[in-house]
Amino acid sequence: MSKKRIKLNILGLSYSQTQTGAYALVLAEEEGERRIPIIIGGVEAQSIAIKLEGLTPPRPLTHDLFLNFAKAFDIEIVEVVIYKLEEGIFYSELICKREKETLHIDSRTSDAVALALRFNCPIYTYEEIMDKAGIVLDFDAVEDEGGDTEELSPEQRKEPKGEEFSGKSIDELKTLLDDAVQKEDYERASKIRDEIKTREKGN
Repeated sequence: MSKKRIKLNILGLSYSQTQTGAYALVLAEEEGERRIPIIIGGVEAQSIAIKLEGLTPPRPLTHDLFLNFAKAFDIEIVEVVIYKLEEGIFYSELICKREKETLHIDSRTSDAVALALRFNCPIYTYEEIMDKAGIVLDFDAVEDEGGDTEELSPEQRKEPKGEEFSGKSIDELKTLLDDAVQKEDYERASKIRDEIKTREKGN
């Protein structure tokens, strides 16, 4: 009997307050209220955030390089599957197509999600994993969740709000954003992007 598959969407990223330098990635079932929070590292979080926020780095990041390499050899990632949860760790695989051949490649979940964004492919898991790890998540509680989480959308991030941008106009912020991207300071770029979005929402 085949397992029931559940399609997941990326809900967003937030800072993890339980692990220094880590982030929480939150995946949501497409048809339902359950969420899977997954703790991921800063590098992977940055790669996911850049794509979510539509930033274009001047040089390809590792996941962009993987995309370019795969395309050069006519390999397409058609879906990502989170297939196992064991001792608090999520296991994922990339389902790839090359001509008529299907390939299954083991991957960390954070890398798999970053690649799913770049290949514009769906993310799935199984009902048994949702039963184990799925929670109905209040965003105010995201940072209190430990365990295996990944990230929340830029609007939903709970990043410390600095006052360094308070005196800047939106045009000045956009100039600062371009400068941060060119310098490959993506953490600063994300903060500036959040500030711009917050102001545009308020208008």
